[in-house]
Amino acid sequence: MAATKRPEDVASVDVYTAKGLLSVDHRYLDVRTVEEFNKSHVENALNIPYMFITEEGRVKNHEFLTKISSILKKQDHLVVGCNSGGRSLKACVDILNEGFQHVTNMEGGYSAWVDSGLAHDKPTEDLKVACKFRP
Repeated sequence: MAATKRPEDVASVDVYTAKGLLSVDHRYLDVRTVEEFNKSHVENALNIPYMFITEEGRVKNHEFLTKISSILKKQDHLVVGCNSGGRSLKACVDILNEGFQHVTNMEGGYSAWVDSGLAHDKPTEDLKVACKFRP
């Protein structure tokens, strides 16, 4: 059995590298909440929240890996992103430990995507508000 993966085992790339990977067969997995995702997201992204916002705060989505495994194949190439990179790094560790092999974290998350001018569907200031969503 393979050794358990840790955060330091996750490959991370900047937003420009991520954009390039998405143009050559990688799938973008957005692990932000549905509310964050609905405000704005990377084109053609798949949204499976890693955590939910509840009255008690953020709670891990216990169906996360089940949903990933039901939609994606273990050989798929994934770029995983959240708002700033924290949730996506944790999600990458879980996905790798589930047996997926081609998993890359997008450093800085959707905030960095917006800051880099890669989100063209809305004015940057609107997106900054959207991607900084907090309850």
